[in-house]
Amino acid sequence: MFSNDYLKNDWHVVASSQDLQPEKILKVRLLGQDVVLWRSGDKAVAWEDRCPHRGASFARGWIDKGALVCPYHGLAFNGEGKCVHIPSHPEQTALNNPKACATMYHIQERYGMIWVCLGTPQQDVPGFPEWDEPGYKKFFFNAALYRSSAPRAFENFIDVNHVPFVHDGTLGNPEYAQTSSYKVKLTPDGIHIDEAGAWQANLNMTGEGNIDHASFHILRPLTACLRRGTESERMIIFFTVTPISEEECYAWRWMFLNYDVPENEFKSFTHKIIEQDVDAVESQKPLRLPLDLQAEYHLPSDRATVTYRKWLKQLGVTFGTL
Repeated sequence: MFSNDYLKNDWHVVASSQDLQPEKILKVRLLGQDVVLWRSGDKAVAWEDRCPHRGASFARGWIDKGALVCPYHGLAFNGEGKCVHIPSHPEQTALNNPKACATMYHIQERYGMIWVCLGTPQQDVPGFPEWDEPGYKKFFFNAALYRSSAPRAFENFIDVNHVPFVHDGTLGNPEYAQTSSYKVKLTPDGIHIDEAGAWQANLNMTGEGNIDHASFHILRPLTACLRRGTESERMIIFFTVTPISEEECYAWRWMFLNYDVPENEFKSFTHKIIEQDVDAVESQKPLRLPLDLQAEYHLPSDRATVTYRKWLKQLGVTFGTL
């Protein structure tokens, strides 16, 4: 399923912390793999959705006395994935039998989200330094479904050319389509895009706008942070995409503002922008992102996305790409 894909060994958001309630089993899908999440005490756990006895789905089971019970034969597994009860043989123990253990995945809770790694993590969850800074109003936007590949959805977020047209009437304006010169630099901690200037509507939603400069830090193949505005009127977006399958994904975002906006209007405005992005990305063909630079035509102002594609190829990202 995974070949040697870089993404298997990286962290991905699969749910919000609020989604994972005690005594509940939550089924999610990541990189084509079905995964179950549940809470063992105050600890979140993630397993392959397959009982080791006869392959039944754990997601159809239930939590009893701190253990997850398989619905097929009633075998119960503790938070460490070990079988602690076999109803047909109550005297038998399978605690030390590795074949009787659930397949466990690495899991962390960070920034109000559940992160899972299906392989062996090569580094920590992507950093978001502003998370603990005071003075920001935080807005969380739950998973937006894209019927397209995760790299396509992510590339749209860092594409500096689409805003005047895809977001005409909300964030952009086709009359201000000319792209300013901006800098792209590949470093050991990812890709930095600086001084990306473009006309955008003011975030106070008055309908007015101006040329604004933004910076992007692409921390991982599917996670980035955008920062724009001035110190007195600052906006930060922490954006990450979950690859569900080769041609389907979810996108999650935190938006931080250090000034007041009408909350309901701001959320409605942002949801419209998200919908516009989804419609645009789902229209692109092929759904998987071509890493062969000869497969599509490129403009000088595409240097951010061209650098991104080169980087994915260098990292060996194959899931959701061509």
